[in-house]
Amino acid sequence: MDAVPAPPRPLVAIRYCPKCRWLTRAAWLAQELLITFPDEIDVLLSPGSSGIFDVTLDGALLFSRATAERFPEPKELKQSIRDRIAPARPLGHSDR
Repeated sequence: MDAVPAPPRPLVAIRYCPKCRWLTRAAWLAQELLITFPDEIDVLLSPGSSGIFDVTLDGALLFSRATAERFPEPKELKQSIRDRIAPARPLGHSDR
């Protein structure tokens, strides 16, 4: 009997500017998200154009540094992702 493949998980993509040396920040955010959603999401780090730091979920923009004029906080990304993929799921201290 053939195993049924698991459905694809939501993809969080973090597009960052390598010239600005934002890989470390992108990797830290990816780690924070994967600790919180270890079995629910996949995370992709992707170098982009000058000055970019965008976070998307399945192609939908969650956060843009250019628009917000700051970097995202892990708490706000966790809440935004949770609200889209598992609205009833508690996030512990990230809900406060």
